[in-house]
Amino acid sequence: MSPRRKTRWLIGLGAAAVVTAGIVAVSTLGSRNFSGDRDSIPTTRVQRGNLELKTYTRGELRPARTAMLVAPPVGGTLQIVELARTGTRVAPGDVVLQFDPSEQEFNLEQARSELAQAEQEIVKMKADADVQAAQDQVALLKARFDVRRAELEVLRKDLIGAIDAKKNELTLEEARRRLAQLEQDIPTRAASNQAALAVLQEKRNKARLLIEQAQKNIENMTLRSTLAGLVAVKDNRDALGGFWGPGIALPEYRPGDLVWPGRFIAEVLEVSDMEILAKVPESDRGNVNPGQAVEVKVDAAPGQTYRGKVKSVAGAASRNFWGGDPMRRFDATFQIEAPSAGSGAADPKGLRPGVTAQVIIVGDQVRNALFLPGQALFEKDGKPVVYVRNGDHFEAREISIKYRTETSIVIEGLSEGSEVALVNPEGRQQKPSKSPAAGPVNVGGGGR
Repeated sequence: MSPRRKTRWLIGLGAAAVVTAGIVAVSTLGSRNFSGDRDSIPTTRVQRGNLELKTYTRGELRPARTAMLVAPPVGGTLQIVELARTGTRVAPGDVVLQFDPSEQEFNLEQARSELAQAEQEIVKMKADADVQAAQDQVALLKARFDVRRAELEVLRKDLIGAIDAKKNELTLEEARRRLAQLEQDIPTRAASNQAALAVLQEKRNKARLLIEQAQKNIENMTLRSTLAGLVAVKDNRDALGGFWGPGIALPEYRPGDLVWPGRFIAEVLEVSDMEILAKVPESDRGNVNPGQAVEVKVDAAPGQTYRGKVKSVAGAASRNFWGGDPMRRFDATFQIEAPSAGSGAADPKGLRPGVTAQVIIVGDQVRNALFLPGQALFEKDGKPVVYVRNGDHFEAREISIKYRTETSIVIEGLSEGSEVALVNPEGRQQKPSKSPAAGPVNVGGGGR
């Protein structure tokens, strides 16, 4: 055989061997996928040891205290003349927001003018009342004198004629009538003067109240910070005529904008005391309690780990009905503690609100416990089960769960070293049912 023919013969023999090996491999793979061979089911064994009950969650940094800056309640619109920018660091007493006080200053001057006019009217009213009282006293004395003189004239009736006597009697009746009228009119006139004086005094009080209100409004035109922190200016929802919605970018408030009273313009965030707002899954709620230590890793400060503690945990769970996650979660708040001197950690005062962070809740340590990966836990007939190897097959066995973590479960009811399936062996050994409720459900949270 020539060398060239021998080479061709060797190449053909090698190609045939490769094709034969591929056919055998495909045949073997197909038999493992559908034959239900027990060796194709991944398993693990029950281990005994110490397990830390750590819980992992993510949240958002926020300040523990904030101070809202709201447009003061005055009539009409307000114009911003000074406003600190977002991110400006302020101290207590610093001016953050100031409105144009021109209208309130005009109201103040007008109220002062009304007060001066009311006081002059009161002075004039008192003087007129004194003059009127003096005149009434003179008229009263004269009327009494006339009555007395008429009485004396009537006593002379035996000395004069009948006609003159009758005239004297009529004169006496008229004098008495005038005296009675004066005695009735004088108190009425005095009461009327007092009422008019009270009206003027109320007018003066109203002017004083307007002055105090105008002065108060002028003071409210300047809003100062009550905290030491950062300024966060809000979006101006009136910039587009009150029309806004999802996807519309609104500008922040800025000097020159007209705003209505009661609008939320800005806030001061006290960043020296930061906390994290997060949600804890319902399965991990039993491992989270106020006062527990936590480790915080902030996305904006890679490589740094902050210490803290659990501040509070909600007593009721909530569910996001609009999302795809059916799991119920508890709102939890975590407090970041200031690092000790020389620890080398970054100062938490440099952190900003809105930054996301990972929180690791350091729970208790369970010693000498039996545990399995969470993927080995299934639910069958509403009960937690695992599939334990028994010879050449697997059997479902109900267990008791003592603790649960993100990746592991502490159990009772199995012995150390028992081999447990990590997938549902029933689904491997029989044809899958089209019914979504058929077969056990994996509740171990392997992909959680």
